[in-house]
Amino acid sequence: MNPVNIGEIAVGGGRPFVLIAGPCVIESEGHATDIASQLAGIAARLRVPFIFKASYDKANRTSGTSFRGPGLAEGLRVLAAIKSRLTIPILTDIHDAAQAGPAAEVADVLQIPAFLSRQTDLLVAAAKTGRVVNIKKGQFLAPDDITHAVAKVVGAGNSRVIVTERGTSFGYHNLVVDMRAFPMMRAFGVPVVFDVTHSLQLPGGGDGVTAGQAEYIETLASAGVAAGVDGVFLEVHDDPSKAKSDAQNALRLDRLEPLLHRLLAIDRIVKDTGARVHG
Repeated sequence: MNPVNIGEIAVGGGRPFVLIAGPCVIESEGHATDIASQLAGIAARLRVPFIFKASYDKANRTSGTSFRGPGLAEGLRVLAAIKSRLTIPILTDIHDAAQAGPAAEVADVLQIPAFLSRQTDLLVAAAKTGRVVNIKKGQFLAPDDITHAVAKVVGAGNSRVIVTERGTSFGYHNLVVDMRAFPMMRAFGVPVVFDVTHSLQLPGGGDGVTAGQAEYIETLASAGVAAGVDGVFLEVHDDPSKAKSDAQNALRLDRLEPLLHRLLAIDRIVKDTGARVHG
């Protein structure tokens, strides 16, 4: 597998995992900037390649009264300011084809939300910007189904594709992660990221809001890294109880560094062993 390059960061190709992290949604410029700064500092201390993630709009909230974010224009302004101040790559999601161009002027990675992972026009519009496209595998898709979404991006002239696992629907209000999915999707020749925190959602399980099981973040993250993923995606908040989106499945900021120490140790064993086996 050839790595996908995002500036100086290489995702995949047997390299150490990349951290994609940030709050679920931009709650305010000050909050997003502070979280990004602290995350960048932790990543730098541990020498973990880092991409900051935050959404300018959460278009698929369970309830119409839930907080969605500052919107496209203001959200991109905030992300551009963070990118300029901290000199870090930015990932954000887009929800329709018209957003691809404006978002690509700021973001290094355009993310296709899981519910929209089969939307051809959205995938093609993201591809045509030339930015890296991160496709989240829909909760309703089998691992091998995602190859068709990848083909839509590549067919539009963009081979810079990443696929992200975020759990599969399992009955009502529940998701499960099949660890077989990681090698299955990596076999398509694309880097695979594990969205740990979204995989611990209980969709719609909180009477109008999405519930979650943050107590299992460390367990699921460790299992994913042991399975050889190329990146770890975590929603991180300084006080999850006050988060305006995905409060119940976000990782508390002060738990990130200990978790990364654990994941780095696992990743070294897995990647070193793989290099010896294939060397």
